[in-house]
Amino acid sequence: MGYEPSPRPTFDQPTALPFADVARHTWGDAEAGLVDDWIYVSSGLLHTIVFGMEPGGCFRHSGDFRTVFGADEVLHVLQGTFVLANPETGEVVRLETGDSVFFRKNTWHHGFSFGAEPVRVLEFFAPPPSTGASGPYARTRPYLPEGKWAYGDDALIGALPGAHRADGGTLHPIRAADRTHRLEGDALVGIVASTEHLTVTTVRLVPGSSSDSVARGGDVLVFVEDGKLAVHAEWNGARSTMELGRWDAAYLPFGTTYRLQGEGTGPVDAVVGVAPSYARSA
Repeated sequence: MGYEPSPRPTFDQPTALPFADVARHTWGDAEAGLVDDWIYVSSGLLHTIVFGMEPGGCFRHSGDFRTVFGADEVLHVLQGTFVLANPETGEVVRLETGDSVFFRKNTWHHGFSFGAEPVRVLEFFAPPPSTGASGPYARTRPYLPEGKWAYGDDALIGALPGAHRADGGTLHPIRAADRTHRLEGDALVGIVASTEHLTVTTVRLVPGSSSDSVARGGDVLVFVEDGKLAVHAEWNGARSTMELGRWDAAYLPFGTTYRLQGEGTGPVDAVVGVAPSYARSA
């Protein structure tokens, strides 16, 4: 089959996005591999999906489905063992549940499911496809043929451990201990990555505690990794509360003032993406 753009759900107000109701899509073809997508939002500022593969599954790229984009991306593993490779440089990183990886535009990437259970990965992408940063951008880049793919950096052989790529590499794994932590109200916030286009953080709250009330400089997607979370939002003078469970999300358009509150009987872990700016706007 030829390339078909994925659905681009957009919303004009704060909106709860239960996992069961999220738009579904299949990406890829026989050559690139097939990947299941759950598309939460694809606004003018931020694109957020969950993608999945069965054990042993993988995606690479083909002429119609090229995996090199004009965006900053964070991938956060929700379930399983996920391996990401840059076939242009030979970099390969292994990620377990709770780990993330960050890469910038013009980074070729292939993904592999190496666990005993299906892999599920949360993806934040900005600038979003609505700006032409996905398929249309990929088709402007020089094609990387299979004969030039590499899945290892032989220059490091004989110098490990301790050797590093001189250019710093393109794939940047971020595990819990690598995040830059801060306290925002009662919330423990771990910054995974923050650029001029995209900021992604983890958030932990205990029951009854809450984050600061804040408006950010962009669209916001709050995704619940585990536990129960209430998202209190104020938008154009109207207030609402969204009750979220595991793998549910809330979309908050630019200009929304919001506060996160832990619910239930145990800690809640969430992942928050903001594009373009994490800076407070109010």
